[in-house]
Amino acid sequence: MAGILTELHYLPTLAYFSNLLKHDAVILEKHEHYVKQSFRNRCTILTANGIQTLIVPLTDKHGKIAIKDVRIDYSQKWLNNHWRTITSAYRNAPFFEYYADDLHDNLFRQPTFLYDLNYSLLTMCLKWLRIQTPIMETTTYMKSPEDGFVDFRNRLNAKKPETLDDHFQCHPYPQVFGKPFVKHMSVVDLIFCLGPEARQFVEPRNAGK
Repeated sequence: MAGILTELHYLPTLAYFSNLLKHDAVILEKHEHYVKQSFRNRCTILTANGIQTLIVPLTDKHGKIAIKDVRIDYSQKWLNNHWRTITSAYRNAPFFEYYADDLHDNLFRQPTFLYDLNYSLLTMCLKWLRIQTPIMETTTYMKSPEDGFVDFRNRLNAKKPETLDDHFQCHPYPQVFGKPFVKHMSVVDLIFCLGPEARQFVEPRNAGK
């Protein structure tokens, strides 16, 4: 079995899903230490004012904290702000009405932990993209992956956008505000714009052709 060991991201990029699709199984790293300023608690979407980063605020930002124990800070009004920004950006997208309720429901469940929020959103996105790759979780921190698994942890770096180019090249697709095309947005950009056709844009055999 060819598998991949990776961390959870918040509403991941297309590069994330394309690399999942290259493998027969996925192991999620549940016991790593939280990494600041990473895709674990942020994503980018395309708005009328250009690229905007959505960040999930956390109560635990210092020290060596296991990702499964990092708590979301709901004292800040980020949840309504994220939803308002997403709605403003994509309400005119062709498929927004088909997927919006699903996204809203997953966001507003308000889980205590960042890991649980990201897991719920990943499950939702996999369903949207019709990806049925088996998902497993580590039971302790995995220094190195099992035989047959690729270590993809920290390969996609939010502070170094060029790392996404290293792992994924996407065909341009019609975007609500993308003139010219803006790459490496969250998967919600692709889903709201293309709906059922989104899967083909993350297929490894099609990417970059």
